[in-house]
Amino acid sequence: MVNLDIHHKPENISDRVALAFTKLLRFIADTFFKKKYGHRAVVLETVAAVPGMVGGMLIHLKSLRRIKEDKGWIKTLLDEAENERMHLMTFINIAQPTLFERFLIMFAQFIFIIFYLIVYIISPRTAHRVVGYFEEEAVISYTQYLEEVESGKIENVKAPKIAIDYWNLPLNSTLKDVIKVVRDDEAGHRDLNHSYANILNNKEDPNEEQLQH
Repeated sequence: MVNLDIHHKPENISDRVALAFTKLLRFIADTFFKKKYGHRAVVLETVAAVPGMVGGMLIHLKSLRRIKEDKGWIKTLLDEAENERMHLMTFINIAQPTLFERFLIMFAQFIFIIFYLIVYIISPRTAHRVVGYFEEEAVISYTQYLEEVESGKIENVKAPKIAIDYWNLPLNSTLKDVIKVVRDDEAGHRDLNHSYANILNNKEDPNEEQLQH
């Protein structure tokens, strides 16, 4: 059973900066999208798919330069990026983004790639903590989305084929089932990135120096 209520209490300045930035983005998302959860998911998932790819790329390059093992971090982060991409592909089928939202997707992705790349180069620990807090908010958002569907305020439409195939869901699955598996994914990403931030913060990993920049 996935624990949906985990929150990492900030322990240092890096954590507090990461949390403050996340809360700012949450405020912007709430203001812009309000309860249009499907459209919110489309825009935010394109951003959520960036960190794993950026982090995996930077660790890959550092591993090549230093000729050291990565302890499995590269594949794990790239798998996370792919999972987030599948979230996006799923919700595009459900929400049908407008032309403006498609432009917003491109703009948000461009800005966030640059931002996250810089943060990861400066402080991988802070970068992973940011993602951990992002995913905490994602779990909350998908829980609210699920409540809207269960209350009948949002139609519980049939799950798109791409979601059924990817998560191996029953053929009669609905939006409610999709939200649940996506929320579980986000909880897993939350725990993973908080764990990576803790490793980098506490120097628990013997190969930690190869991940520092």
